[in-house]
Amino acid sequence: MWTSYYTMARKEFVRMIRIWSQTLLPPIVTTSLYFVVFGSFIGSQLAEINGFSYMQFIVPGLIMMSMITSSYMNTVSTFYFAKWQRTLDEVLVSPTPNWIVIAGFISGGMMRGLMVGALVLLVSLFFTHLAIHSVVILVLAGILTTMLFSLAGLVNGIFAKGFDGISIVPTFVLTPLTYLGGVFYSVNQFSDFWRTVSLFNPILYMINAFRYGFLGISDVSIAFSFSMLVTANVVLLALTAYLFKKGWGFKN
Repeated sequence: MWTSYYTMARKEFVRMIRIWSQTLLPPIVTTSLYFVVFGSFIGSQLAEINGFSYMQFIVPGLIMMSMITSSYMNTVSTFYFAKWQRTLDEVLVSPTPNWIVIAGFISGGMMRGLMVGALVLLVSLFFTHLAIHSVVILVLAGILTTMLFSLAGLVNGIFAKGFDGISIVPTFVLTPLTYLGGVFYSVNQFSDFWRTVSLFNPILYMINAFRYGFLGISDVSIAFSFSMLVTANVVLLALTAYLFKKGWGFKN
């Protein structure tokens, strides 16, 4: 079982490094533009938020946004292409348990998400300085979030029936929720009505948990944020295991 898991995880890692210009470079370039436009140009004209400059405030959110997108897209694309090219069949006919196959796919998404997050963090240091408030919260938030969206990408890949199917959720669900998840603003700046509406966005809690790890500030309860992350991971993991057991979407 260890050999099976190691083989799948190593394959994903080697693939990411081999095509680094497609997997690692684009989010770094995109986030750097955010740093320049929103942080340097626009942010220099804005007041501090909770005692931090606007650039310092948005950096954790932008790092988390790149991690969410990278982990999700890596898993959904990898699984769908394995299903489309029928290479998934070779894995399924082997004696490898389903949970090992699931772990192999989500490990690839987590590796890419965490690697992109680390690289974006290094780039952000050219624009501002960051102090880490809690390493434990920072690491836990990063691991749980990349795991959650790797699982979500795997579910999307299972149900996708065409190339359009792997782009609908990122375009019409993931991107709007991320941009409205408190990356560029604090929900405490809103009226009571819009603040209440924002609290229904699950990504808000992930970004604030990650921001708390850096800056020690949050618009929502950190305990509730981690409770939601753990619960969502358990639910998606159970759903994925059920779909694999039934062979939904990839077994005739």
